Amino acid sequence: MIKAGRVSVNGSIVKEAGAQALWGVDRILVDGRVVPDPAERVYLMLNKPFGYVSALSDPAGRPVVAELLQDLGRRVYPVGRLDFDSLGLLLFTDDGEWAFRLAHPRFRVPKTYKVTVAGPVSDEALEKLKKGVHLEDGFSGPSKITLLRKNAKASDLRITITAGRKRLLRRMIEASGYTVTHLIRIGFGSVELGNLKVGRYRRLEPAEVEDMKKMVGLS
Repeated sequence: MIKAGRVSVNGSIVKEAGAQALWGVDRILVDGRVVPDPAERVYLMLNKPFGYVSALSDPAGRPVVAELLQDLGRRVYPVGRLDFDSLGLLLFTDDGEWAFRLAHPRFRVPKTYKVTVAGPVSDEALEKLKKGVHLEDGFSGPSKITLLRKNAKASDLRITITAGRKRLLRRMIEASGYTVTHLIRIGFGSVELGNLKVGRYRRLEPAEVEDMKKMVGLS
């Protein structure tokens, strides 16, 4: 097609087979007809409710997060997961590379949670969690912790981790001698949950998507 002079880029006939163009940026024509731009990618944030599985379907018939996304016109996939009994920020996209890098431990994308544990947490336990704990599947890695509230019945913590193993934060806290009674993810990378209501979702702003791309080397 190129040898026959049927392809043009930005108004000029392409003459070399090795010529390059950027799809979606350059104006590419074949036989005088414009090649359509790629479909715009979808990037969403859901405030996941309690009792939903982070999947598109569930063999056990439990509610799945996909049921909360309506009239998108295309299929999107969750980025990583949140446990059945956890709430908060869950990302969705149809951009496979973006999702892969955000979820992969190698890129060490920070995730921030507000955690309530039963009883007054000790200073020793906080130090242990900050330094990291040894679990059955290896060292948890360090975390950043802020004590938000403490009384005789419960303690509220803000915890940021970069690892992504199954139920890691719950297991870290249990290994420190405490029990999690409530866990909500409030931050993923540079994106924050904010005041998004439980069960609702919104599209990420272009600046939010771009910041996350920079974080994992895609921009």
